[in-house]
Amino acid sequence: MDGTTEHFRSHVEEILDALEKEPDREALVHGSRRVSAGELRGLVYGMARALRSQGLRRGHTVTLLSGNLPETIAARYAAGLLGCAVNHLYAGLSADVHADILRDVETRALIVDPAHRERAADLARRVPPARVLVLGAGGDAGPDLVELAAEESTEVLPGSAHPQDICTIRHTGGTTGHPKAICTTFEQWVSVGSDWPEGGQVRALVCTTLAHAAGLMADTTLHRGGTVVLQDEFEPGAVLAAIERERISHVFLLPPLLYQLMDHPDVDRTDTSSLRMLTYGGCASSPTRLAAAVRRFGPVLNQFYGQNEAGGISMLSPEDHDPRRPELLRTAGKIMEGVEVAVRDADGRHLPPGEHGELCVRSPHVMKGYWKQPELTAEVLRDGWLHTGDIGFVDADGYVTIVDRLKDMIVVVGGHVYTVELEDVLNSHPQVLQSAVLGVPDANLMERVHAVVVRTPDGDVGEKELRAMVRERKGAMYEPASITFIDALPLTDAGKPDKKLLRGRALDRRGK
Repeated sequence: MDGTTEHFRSHVEEILDALEKEPDREALVHGSRRVSAGELRGLVYGMARALRSQGLRRGHTVTLLSGNLPETIAARYAAGLLGCAVNHLYAGLSADVHADILRDVETRALIVDPAHRERAADLARRVPPARVLVLGAGGDAGPDLVELAAEESTEVLPGSAHPQDICTIRHTGGTTGHPKAICTTFEQWVSVGSDWPEGGQVRALVCTTLAHAAGLMADTTLHRGGTVVLQDEFEPGAVLAAIERERISHVFLLPPLLYQLMDHPDVDRTDTSSLRMLTYGGCASSPTRLAAAVRRFGPVLNQFYGQNEAGGISMLSPEDHDPRRPELLRTAGKIMEGVEVAVRDADGRHLPPGEHGELCVRSPHVMKGYWKQPELTAEVLRDGWLHTGDIGFVDADGYVTIVDRLKDMIVVVGGHVYTVELEDVLNSHPQVLQSAVLGVPDANLMERVHAVVVRTPDGDVGEKELRAMVRERKGAMYEPASITFIDALPLTDAGKPDKKLLRGRALDRRGK
């Protein structure tokens, strides 16, 4: 064992050190519960020993199927302290997909909250020998991990993780078939939180799954001595109430959730003056709606562009969220420190500023690879660069603009239609709240541009008017062949517009 490994301290140990400094401070809030830093620290050490007594060791995979609870955070840290890889399951996936994932990542222990005990019992029958542990009374589903932890010592337990051990296994949302498992090491996780902006005492609201960006925000907040306020799910009225009641300073939302917040009837009578950083990202955003958000919440918006595979890539700072400069609101900001971005054409040639191509990334945060998929890993990680699958460009001032996902780009007669660009045009109409653009094959299997539009509550704009606007602004090639109006865009479990579902509906309407 080399010296680096001997002295390596994981992010979990660093967080536990921060909790030790002020044991009486409020670390977690969930409903009426207030958990102190000392209580959380003790629970982590107790759970780690309980997991160890259940046979968990460094290199094993622990899978979590649990809501945003204090015990969920403690279980994540306890598993990490032992050097286990932590894998989250989306609650909205089917039992078949859950079972496939459990087998795929070779789960040694499935940890669930009481609300998921029936699913856990089902999975245990399908995927033995996965051990089931429950974060509370779980009936016959499995032992109560909280109760087991209470019987253990809460003294310091040295961490077992090595730098190159897998820390997290994060799955894609499953909208394109079997989810891909993305592996990140403990060494990468130590530094990834440094990308998040600093500043003052942090009270962070977690209202989306801990499996992704909200989990990173929770880790960073606790590491910096802040407080994490947990909500079971995103509900715009409850989020607004929590911001006012808990004096929330930081929150992360996907753009569709930000729009729901802005459209809620309570937004204008809610005190949001405590907000210092409203970070958004994860899918395309509307410059028109971002400008409205800045006018409502003030200069607190911060865009984070990244991928599970790549980590953070770029940020659009609050200073750049200037409604008077809409061209900046169309960008994903400037490349982060320590990150290299190259724009390449289909032949792998580097392209100059302003030219469209695939964004390729090189940084310390790039994933180790896809779990047990070496061919797919080799396809994405080539020549030291991660090929993101995003089409975009970097301008002369260093701002990154994403114009589409490679798989979402629509090939039409005469060229390519970039869905994000068309969505921006549609969303700029004053009677349009949101839109999603996708390619749908016609009877001759030619791709046709189809738009799904959500109108404002009092909006009555029709297909003819929107098509004419697009034709005038972008040309005939971008004009949708058809437009469907719906009340709300369906979202995936990750909170992104579900284009696979929308495409299926469009095909059904066409008799496919």
